[in-house]
Amino acid sequence: MVIETNITRMLGIKNPIIAAPMGPFYTTELTVAVSEAGGLGVLSHTNLFGKSSLEEMKKNMEYVIEHTDKPFGFNIRTARLQPDAPTLCRKIPEFIMKNPRLREQVRYVITSAGTPKMLKTKSFEKLKKSSSQIKHFHVAPSLRLADKCIAAEVDGLVCTGTEGGGHQSYEKVTTLVLIQQVAQKYPNIPLIACGGFATGQGLAAALSMGAGAIAMGSRFIASKESEFHENYKNIVPKAKAEDTILVTGTFGPIRLWKNKYALQQNLVASKEEKLALEAQMTAEEMVKKLKGGELAYKGDIENGSVLLGQSIGIINSIDHVQDIIDKIVKDAEKCLKNAVSLIK
Repeated sequence: MVIETNITRMLGIKNPIIAAPMGPFYTTELTVAVSEAGGLGVLSHTNLFGKSSLEEMKKNMEYVIEHTDKPFGFNIRTARLQPDAPTLCRKIPEFIMKNPRLREQVRYVITSAGTPKMLKTKSFEKLKKSSSQIKHFHVAPSLRLADKCIAAEVDGLVCTGTEGGGHQSYEKVTTLVLIQQVAQKYPNIPLIACGGFATGQGLAAALSMGAGAIAMGSRFIASKESEFHENYKNIVPKAKAEDTILVTGTFGPIRLWKNKYALQQNLVASKEEKLALEAQMTAEEMVKKLKGGELAYKGDIENGSVLLGQSIGIINSIDHVQDIIDKIVKDAEKCLKNAVSLIK
């Protein structure tokens, strides 16, 4: 059987499973694996090791189309502290336009951590009016931010609750509540649920609430094909849901695995407090914070920032991407059939 939704039809994919953005880490091999397995792989906004994010994105896109003919997507973090974002928003659509295979296969761009309006460039509007079927989704971790995304006329929303790994909102709304809020207020907007998903039960629940797909980060980090260091991956199967913590990240609250680094961080309560903190931050402190991700990516899981969500409490093994997706879909089908049988 096949689970067909508005998202699978829109993006041209077999299964309603999407890789969550995992910037600034490399996800090139993972993107190929997820797309080949019938989901949608997503290239991260990679800016590790002082490399040009623009050139890395171009190189990663070229690698993907050499290794799969399936649809895939990419992420741009449009935060105010992400100086390369405006360039990516202008240059990447131009790059896609010049390559017929990219124009055919890149079906999804997800902006996050900032404003969706940054992608409203002339080059992106030109790409959308061409033969490309690309759709623009933005991460909305609260109903207030979902309202702003709708006003910016995005094609869809990725609603991520506070359970998820990585950057979060100050509102700290759970995925369960957020998906219901957005589905009630915007019943016709294509919706992807993110934050806490790693099983077929989770996929079935998301679809039942009105989402057309789920996005997963931690579950795909714990896969054979992900480029993450083995030290990073091996945290997941042994971890419990309570082994993560919210702290202050570069762009706001961020959920990390509890290690030496995370336990030394504080947690700001509001955007105003974060802005005041940024005004006092030295260049050296900013570089040190950014280096945390690189340390973890290289395998230093005590002194680096290890981005993982609460779903690590329901992931028990490191598996091949194909097996992960096949099991989730099979289990979701079973759950949905059982739910239908309850209706008399």
